[in-house]
Amino acid sequence: MSTYAIGDLQGCFDALQQLLLRIAFDPAVDQVYLLGDLVNRGVDSLAVLRWAREHDIKAILGNHDLHLLAVSEGYATPHTGDTLHGVLTAPDREELLTWLRHLPLAASAAGFLMVHAGLLPQWTASRALALATEVEAALRSPDYRDFLREMYGNKPAGWDDDLRGYDRLRVITNAMTRLRFCTPQGEMEFKTKGDPAYPPTGFLPWFQVPGRRSEGSPIVFGHWSALGLREESDCIALDTGCLWGGQLTALRLEDRQVFQVECAGLAGTVRWQ
Repeated sequence: MSTYAIGDLQGCFDALQQLLLRIAFDPAVDQVYLLGDLVNRGVDSLAVLRWAREHDIKAILGNHDLHLLAVSEGYATPHTGDTLHGVLTAPDREELLTWLRHLPLAASAAGFLMVHAGLLPQWTASRALALATEVEAALRSPDYRDFLREMYGNKPAGWDDDLRGYDRLRVITNAMTRLRFCTPQGEMEFKTKGDPAYPPTGFLPWFQVPGRRSEGSPIVFGHWSALGLREESDCIALDTGCLWGGQLTALRLEDRQVFQVECAGLAGTVRWQ
């Protein structure tokens, strides 16, 4: 049995199928984890969701997945470039959105913590998993719409153990689905998306913060296409810009072997039949 983590899809279904062939994926013995952002901007978000649900694929939530849920309930406005219409008008829309809403915010397998974006420096890997369950419980509760309504916003900007209610859930969600840069004290910055070599003044890539409490725990994440494939001793980044014509990347967790396929990006309009 092999366990694979796959970087951001964003609706690039054909590339996913090519990558599964590349790794000789056998659903009878192998396991795949999709690292969030299953949907949006690519040409076939609907096919991605249908395939993942039908095949009981493991996945975690990313910011675009949460955006789809918020748009579906009227708590967010579609952005220019969104490609969510196919999901929102599908006859099986409710089944797909319910499946998506029940995905975890973080997961652990084969000795790795998997998260879409990052962790704040105050959190150990085990604490992060525990905090993720708080957001998961809110999304799975009968009152999930209340959470989606209150989910957006950049404040509070950092973690405090005394946080309660939606402020607490918002910080957890922002860190695990949106984080790139933060201060050593854990203040998050969301405007900068580019090269980690040029951080905003006073900020660092979250995984380079000295003394972060998750240091030494293997973490695999996506979200940061400008970072590309980056392999460090305890952190591996897998968003290699498939949407933008880069690669779609899989990591076999047992031996850290990397597999990639080239992507057509936004020009890839061939749809799965």
